[in-house]
Amino acid sequence: MNRNERLDEDDVRVRPGRSKSRPRTKDRPDHSQAQSATVVTVDRGRFTIIDASGERHYAVKARELGRKGIVVGDLIDVVGMDDSTVVHRDGRENFARIVRRLPRETTLRRTADDADPVERVIVANADQLAVVVASTNPQPRTGLIDRALIAAFDAGITALLIVTKTDLAPATELTALYEPLGLPVVEVAHKEVTSHIRGLFAGHRTVLIGHSGVGKSTLVNALVPDAERTTGGVNEVTGKGRHTSTSVVALPFTDHGLIIDTPGIRSFGLAHVDLDRVIHAFSDLRAASDNCPRGCSHDEEHCALDTDPDVNPARVSSLRRVLRSRAEGESRS
Repeated sequence: MNRNERLDEDDVRVRPGRSKSRPRTKDRPDHSQAQSATVVTVDRGRFTIIDASGERHYAVKARELGRKGIVVGDLIDVVGMDDSTVVHRDGRENFARIVRRLPRETTLRRTADDADPVERVIVANADQLAVVVASTNPQPRTGLIDRALIAAFDAGITALLIVTKTDLAPATELTALYEPLGLPVVEVAHKEVTSHIRGLFAGHRTVLIGHSGVGKSTLVNALVPDAERTTGGVNEVTGKGRHTSTSVVALPFTDHGLIIDTPGIRSFGLAHVDLDRVIHAFSDLRAASDNCPRGCSHDEEHCALDTDPDVNPARVSSLRRVLRSRAEGESRS
């Protein structure tokens, strides 16, 4: 038989076990008494979770979950939470068991690059994405902003832009570039958090995305004083931030909200986003694209984006950089 042919269950030879074992039953526990919780950290098969009252527990996946992935932000059902903090005399700890992952309302994803077929789930159930950039040191890069906005649109997540270090340099250009999208642009001086920002985050599950060194962790520490997120500076040679945060962590915030800090990222691949949907994330260009010829790729002659007087050429260039990269990624994959 060809080794690549699939075998039916009846074709598989099962060797009898050397020792007697109790036969498996088809009955499975219904876990009707399971309690609800939220995943706030993931570390090598161990999960930190918070219950409805905000108390922390430690958990592992139950066997019946199989290969189903659990990420920060997942809403779960758990058994054994009441005993999860018990430490026995021999040092063995009791872990709660995650028995169900509830359906996700949103899933924010990215790929390593535009040719990578493997999707990486950043966070589940976020309803707000805050793209954090610095007005200087490091210099803002609009490529990441645009890519994060596309991913947020594709996931059905509301987005806003936070510009830090505005006491060192004004955010005038970024504000002019992104406010026409209807995107809230919030300016923040170094280590300063206003009541306006607190109000934007209250009651929301907000995930922060940005390059290293832009001040994400500093912002989180100001919002959640006991967060104790490690902060770092910018490399004077490369002008890029140093990685400090190494894992995603969700921190409880006002009005049952969450602030979800993520490690600084170098790239934000969009291989998981359909090429035809990219322009729909550019709300300032979408209306103008209605006048394009049928089947227009928005990167060719006679594209209406080149002749519409209300369109910002810089925004068109941003769109086309993403479209070209995605098209090249499809040709390589």
